[in-house]
Amino acid sequence: LIGATTQAGKISSPLRDRFGIVHRLRFYEPEELKGIILKAAKKLKFKLDDDSALEIAKRSRGTARIALKLLRRIRDFNLVEHDSKSNLDITQESLEFYEVDNEGLDATDRRLLEAIIIQHAGGPVGLETLAAIISESVDTISDLYEPYLMQSGFLSKTSRGRVATDKAYQHLGKTKPL
Repeated sequence: LIGATTQAGKISSPLRDRFGIVHRLRFYEPEELKGIILKAAKKLKFKLDDDSALEIAKRSRGTARIALKLLRRIRDFNLVEHDSKSNLDITQESLEFYEVDNEGLDATDRRLLEAIIIQHAGGPVGLETLAAIISESVDTISDLYEPYLMQSGFLSKTSRGRVATDKAYQHLGKTKPL
């Protein structure tokens, strides 16, 4: 029996016990992702230098699927804007165009953090309130956005709600209220 989930806690104990080996995957390191990106770029017949591949890797949240998605978007951007030329500056321009910042946060990640910081003085704010503010479902926030924001140190979860961390304030260039 083989299975995969991001929510192992929601699997009943009797079903979970049927799996002989339980393994938890870790995030890729940037150097590992760089190799994956360079190999994929070669398959796409897209010339990509090591620095550009590493830049993509650093913004990929440690996830190969995200790295490959960014690579394809960067290739498309380069085809349209730069006649397939590629270097670190063009890669950074592409990532900026797609609103992926140097920490791997996208526009929705930043909108979520700004909602906590600006509209709720840094928190705490409840998940349902946050979902209403940024027009996302509760499940989307808790399954898609929160895990990375918490693992990266931008968001804390307390019994009273979500709280923006000092790192979030710094990253967004906001001043934390006293």
